[in-house]
Amino acid sequence: MNIIWLGHGSWRIETGGQVLLIDPWLTGNPLLPEERHDEAVKGATHILLTHCHFDHVADLLSLCHKLGVPAYGQYDIMSHYAENEGIEAVGFNKGGTVDLNGIKVSMVPASHSNSFATPEGPRGAGSEVGFMIAAEGHVIYASGDTDIMADMDWMGDYYKPDIGILSAGGHFTMDMKGAAYAARRYFNFKTVIPGHYRTFPLLEQDASGLAAGLPGVNVIEPQVLEPITI
Repeated sequence: MNIIWLGHGSWRIETGGQVLLIDPWLTGNPLLPEERHDEAVKGATHILLTHCHFDHVADLLSLCHKLGVPAYGQYDIMSHYAENEGIEAVGFNKGGTVDLNGIKVSMVPASHSNSFATPEGPRGAGSEVGFMIAAEGHVIYASGDTDIMADMDWMGDYYKPDIGILSAGGHFTMDMKGAAYAARRYFNFKTVIPGHYRTFPLLEQDASGLAAGLPGVNVIEPQVLEPITI
């Protein structure tokens, strides 16, 4: 299994013969060089969407058309895309699980907001979510954009993820200290990988606070397009 950061809150997960893209943001992503965009998405089989803010959804439709792959996400927005944008979109909802050729992806709550821009102003887009991804004997918790929330208690107990991909840059999501608190209190991770940081000056620029709060946990600072092999 390879977990590959594409910068910001975007991820590429290579596992079980599949390539999952989570919130792939290419256009305007300051951490992902334009000349490496094709490399970032090559061979993708599925796209997972946590919510519709521009830094998560900007390239969803173009990639679905270009790569010929389906998008998976919260029912309301996927229904809109399927009906109006001509892509294959599979909507499910919190508590639901989809099988991506042997990879089980379960949708879980997040605590954030969810809208997309229109000429008439922001439009609601269902609800923000995270994912539990079960593959190769591991369970990855991809938090999406979220704060600490009490739901993490049952999520950790029920799904028992051993790998956490946690948005931890602060300002829009948990910061490093908060992510460490959530991981320590609600989960039993063996590996934690921070995301949604370093992109802009107002976000945290390193994961030292996360590592300091999780002694005994393998906290890995990702580098763009460098595989983390589990």
